[in-house]
Amino acid sequence: MSPARRGRLRHALHAFATGLGMGAAELVPGFSGGTVALVAGLYARLVEQIRTGAVALVALLTLRPRAMLEALRRLDPTFLVPLLVGMALALLTLATGVEGLLAAEPIAMSSVFLGLVAGSAIVARRQFRSARPHHALVVVAAAIGTFVALGASPGVVAAPGPVTLAAAGALAVSAWILPGVSGSFLLLVLGLYPVVIGAVAARDLIVLLPFAIGMVAGLAASATALDALLVRAHDVVLAALVGLMVGSVRVLWPWPVGTGVGDPALGAPDGDVVLAGGLALVSALAVVAFSRAARRLGGG
Repeated sequence: MSPARRGRLRHALHAFATGLGMGAAELVPGFSGGTVALVAGLYARLVEQIRTGAVALVALLTLRPRAMLEALRRLDPTFLVPLLVGMALALLTLATGVEGLLAAEPIAMSSVFLGLVAGSAIVARRQFRSARPHHALVVVAAAIGTFVALGASPGVVAAPGPVTLAAAGALAVSAWILPGVSGSFLLLVLGLYPVVIGAVAARDLIVLLPFAIGMVAGLAASATALDALLVRAHDVVLAALVGLMVGSVRVLWPWPVGTGVGDPALGAPDGDVVLAGGLALVSALAVVAFSRAARRLGGG
């Protein structure tokens, strides 16, 4: 095999493995596919390709075929195809297992999710370019605002309509490309996480189709906005994201008053507190260790 072909194969395998990680991450409330892409060293490439795809989509909708073809030529199928295949494979193969664990072991799963959020917050905190005192104020304000806002969470929405599903898809996919923010977490806040993950496990197109349409529209709109925000106010945006994750403890507390992951009503610890704390600690350390290992491998 020629060196050029080996390089293309490594490129495709890297994208496929990253896609597997991103798909798995989006099944977990509190962990982000964008974070996986960041630590894998493919985040900049991912955002660039999303922006290019958005340009092609806009050109198609505005009937500019020449501009659309020009944008399509800038897409890299050796990156996008294995990435998307890896994501789809992870989503389709892991959704049933995650759904079953949520029902059978809600305290343990909430503890794991809580640890993943804590670890992600630590990782995101280390990405500040030049931390300033006012960034701490942004973290505190975002954390308090998130904690209070989650008290108004509707709980689980049993039968969402197509418009609600499309809007949820747009929000979830916007979070998907933000390092440190989980689309599954936003679905939890909206009360739609059990519905969507159940639809993925059951291959329910009535739910998945409007959700997917919203995802496409949201992805096209959010890529350009993300780039502009991170360029103009990188550290302020990261501070707000860290605060959001800290405030999310309200829906990830392992002992809610009700039942199931995502209930915003907090209850007293009931059950194996040591096991829950241990699971949260191990999950947080795993995220931090994964980030450090990826930076070393990437020379960062």
